[in-house]
Amino acid sequence: MDYDPRVRIDLHIHSTASDGTMTPAEILEHALALKLGAIAITDHDSINGSRDMMALGVPPSLGFITGVEISAGPPPTYRKPGSFHILGYRIDLTDAALNRSLTRLQHARENRNPQILAKLEKLGITITPKELTAAAGDGQAGRPHIANILIAKGIVPTIEDAFDRYLGTDKAAYADKYRIGCAKALQLIAAAGGIAVLAHPGLLTLDSDQHLENILRELKDMGLAGIEVFYPEHSRQQTRRFIELADQLDLLITGGSDFHGSIHPGIEMGSGKGDLLVPYELYEKLIRFQKQ
Repeated sequence: MDYDPRVRIDLHIHSTASDGTMTPAEILEHALALKLGAIAITDHDSINGSRDMMALGVPPSLGFITGVEISAGPPPTYRKPGSFHILGYRIDLTDAALNRSLTRLQHARENRNPQILAKLEKLGITITPKELTAAAGDGQAGRPHIANILIAKGIVPTIEDAFDRYLGTDKAAYADKYRIGCAKALQLIAAAGGIAVLAHPGLLTLDSDQHLENILRELKDMGLAGIEVFYPEHSRQQTRRFIELADQLDLLITGGSDFHGSIHPGIEMGSGKGDLLVPYELYEKLIRFQKQ
């Protein structure tokens, strides 16, 4: 089937299986209403969203690939705190090793929440576990839900401000969590038949342009197959540079909005802040890609 090159796809979507506000069924309905060409649900450390979408039955008019976004420890050449986010596409949802590791990561997320609430309490901000559970609904409670509570209490005006003041890495209420290493994340994705892609490289804190190239080479040696080029927070200059690096290093190019629903109201599925267009051909290349 021939597709209009203007048809949008979105390969970075979060559901209520992690910290999104739409169920997989609602995501499916919304994607069809937007006339998207293809989507992937890439929940944080969870494949339940992809599993639920497969159970729903995706109509032939919409391409769909299974996905996950694993929060991994940084590679050796990146000596800064925080997570490296690795997207896994076309994964076998029944893979036992992947499921065991994701369960452990989900428990780590859950165990971090009380630590964050305790730190906020010391700062004079009270959020009860019951409030957090209510804010998360059927999803996995996490920092975005805490940020929304801070907004509702009038403590911060935006989610970005909540992270800048309290919840971001090394901020006043930040609590670290267990992560698997990058090499392990890439290995798990490959063993589950998947394709590993570095998420939103433009959000990394880099020493230089050469630093990113070095990191990509390091990750490729570990099994990285692609780089998320098209992303709402990437500038045009960054996007061009990431395309150059993907071509230079023979990496797949992907893209997505990082849609979370009402938690990030300025981001729409498929179009990001309004000007995101991830070409359909990138989905076709993903489904045709022959894993080594």
